[in-house]
Amino acid sequence: MAAFTKQKLSGSTNGRAILVVASATLGTTIHTDGASATGFDEVYLWAWNSSATEELLTIEWGAATDPNDIMEVTIPSQDGWVNIVPGFIIDGGLVVTAFSATGNVVTIQGFVNRIE
Repeated sequence: MAAFTKQKLSGSTNGRAILVVASATLGTTIHTDGASATGFDEVYLWAWNSSATEELLTIEWGAATDPNDIMEVTIPSQDGWVNIVPGFIIDGGLVVTAFSATGNVVTIQGFVNRIE
């Protein structure tokens, strides 16, 4: 039977939100998969935009090849947390990164369910 363990994002310090500093590829590290040979991480992410204007956020899902590994989401200005990843899975030690058109205005919060 599979075991589920809720984990903080590996890019987070003590479970705090991650500031998206990068404004181009390769983005700010959000999470690195646990790299288990038999398991994977189910990732849930929300974003907040502190800017006075909407912001285009790019999520790089394990690589930066468009369109295979790229997700783009427009984050409204100061409008609360927006769900951007609703439980997609990642494995193989891949890294989820993010960048926004303007660095230092979007923060990302979330968690992973590590499934082994």
